[in-house]
Amino acid sequence: MTRTRIKFCGMTRAHDIDAASRLGVDYIGLVFVAGSRRSLGLEQGRQLRAQVPAGIASVALVMDAAVDQVQAIVDQVRPDLLQFHGAEDDAFCAGFGLPFLKVAAMGGQSGDAARVAAAGFPSAVALVLDGHAPGSAGGSGQAFDWTGLPTAFDKSFLLAGGLCPDNVGLAIRAARPWGVDVSSGIEQAPGVKDGARMQAFVDEVRRAESAIADGN
Repeated sequence: MTRTRIKFCGMTRAHDIDAASRLGVDYIGLVFVAGSRRSLGLEQGRQLRAQVPAGIASVALVMDAAVDQVQAIVDQVRPDLLQFHGAEDDAFCAGFGLPFLKVAAMGGQSGDAARVAAAGFPSAVALVLDGHAPGSAGGSGQAFDWTGLPTAFDKSFLLAGGLCPDNVGLAIRAARPWGVDVSSGIEQAPGVKDGARMQAFVDEVRRAESAIADGN
């Protein structure tokens, strides 16, 4: 098994980004979705993006945003990747010249929903399989049945929804994802990360990797 990528999402404070960077996470997520409790303005997003060191990718999250809104984020925040949460199609997502992640709603769905999403988004570098129901915004902290995912799946994916230090190891063992994505599971309050929970999350991911490598 290759190394499991870790994405810490919904960052709103510079020192949380610094702490995540020291822990060696792979992706830092910045939310630009109106109504989200973790949503950022362009200037705040630009300042937080500047805190992300080389070697860690910044991800800007949007949902059903207009072309000019997404382009403003690309131009002013300069993320490494985009992440789309809404009804955007593959051509729209690919139209900004950046690699992108596409969220697939898995709440109440069978594992085949992941295959359908993969077929519909051939340009995505990976899917984010989240626990919310189709039509909702995601970021709800709801888990889904990881054991129902296809065993043969030719698209990289990150597990999201309801992950925390207590269950991320089980999720990795069950689904063998390319990566894991967490926000509320490492927080004291929306947008306020907890250093001990961030550390524990990373520790559990690495513990699960070691167990799989050892055949356990």
